[in-house]
Amino acid sequence: MKNILYTAITLSLIVIPASCKDKTETEPKQETKSMMMSTMETVEIKKSNPKVDLTLPGELVPDQETALFAKIQSYVKKINVDIGSYVNAGQILMILEAPEIQSQAANAKAKWQAQEAIYTATKSNYDRTYRANETKGAIAKDALDQITARKLSDEAQLNAARSAYREIQDINQYLVIRAPFSGVITERNVDVGAYVGPMSGAPLMVIQNTSKLRLSLSVPEANVPYLNLGDTISFRINALPEKSFKARISRKSGSLDMKLRSEKIEADFINHSRELKPFMIAESRIPLQNNEATFFIPRSALVESNMGIYIIRKEAGKAQFIPVKKGRILNDTIEVFGDLSEGDQIIKKGSEEILEGSIIK
Repeated sequence: MKNILYTAITLSLIVIPASCKDKTETEPKQETKSMMMSTMETVEIKKSNPKVDLTLPGELVPDQETALFAKIQSYVKKINVDIGSYVNAGQILMILEAPEIQSQAANAKAKWQAQEAIYTATKSNYDRTYRANETKGAIAKDALDQITARKLSDEAQLNAARSAYREIQDINQYLVIRAPFSGVITERNVDVGAYVGPMSGAPLMVIQNTSKLRLSLSVPEANVPYLNLGDTISFRINALPEKSFKARISRKSGSLDMKLRSEKIEADFINHSRELKPFMIAESRIPLQNNEATFFIPRSALVESNMGIYIIRKEAGKAQFIPVKKGRILNDTIEVFGDLSEGDQIIKKGSEEILEGSIIK
């Protein structure tokens, strides 16, 4: 009896581990099978044409900006405006003084008047001579030629004196600095009595047109085809986070920047309230929409490997690699271009571990 009991206990100890081992070996197989089924889940693709928002940083720049310099060597005589002053086109901003120019202008005017008097006398003599010549033989031909030459010479000298005076007068006008357009003075770098000239360095003043601003953006190459003149852009400013503004695309550079591989575009914004300032940073949102419907697939279906970019299509129950090119991204989907048709079944979760030609269950 003892031998029988020992034998039974020994057999039970051998059977129990074996049964446990069989159970543990079965569970991983079931788990592996379950994982294989999830990776082989397929989805049907269809074309769509949604609007995809592109977020880009931008900068507001003034529509017009000009630095004003002195054209001739002079002194600042009077300043009529200061930083922050709103001015109209043609308004006098500053008056300069150059005594030597004024002296030259007075001298040129006196020469003009003197030459005009000489020409008047010559012209009168010329007219009398030709009236006398109406009587045949009264005036010799040589005398007529001389008086005609004198008249032409004096007339030429009069024109030269007049031109010299007008030239100095034009230079004298440079002593009055006027606003080239309506805007606001953003810089003033001189004071009354300062000596200024063409090579003085900093400008006298800087004027900007802030009633109209340009939103400047650099659009990546892949998104350039979706933008057209007249499209509306929404943007926000960090200083005014509670407000949203809109601008309309007015200009496209028509060429890509070689370093950034992007195209520069500008959108006009009418700054009626003048609450936005030049050179503020803007966060813009641009809706991108294609001219025709395209395929948007789950981003998990796209495989990027050393073999290239592709998706896995179910073809006759087997995996088939379809090379594609990426487009816009919308949430968890991505736009792709390739040899695809509506109704195709693709693997939802693509992986490099899936071999081409393998059976899809």
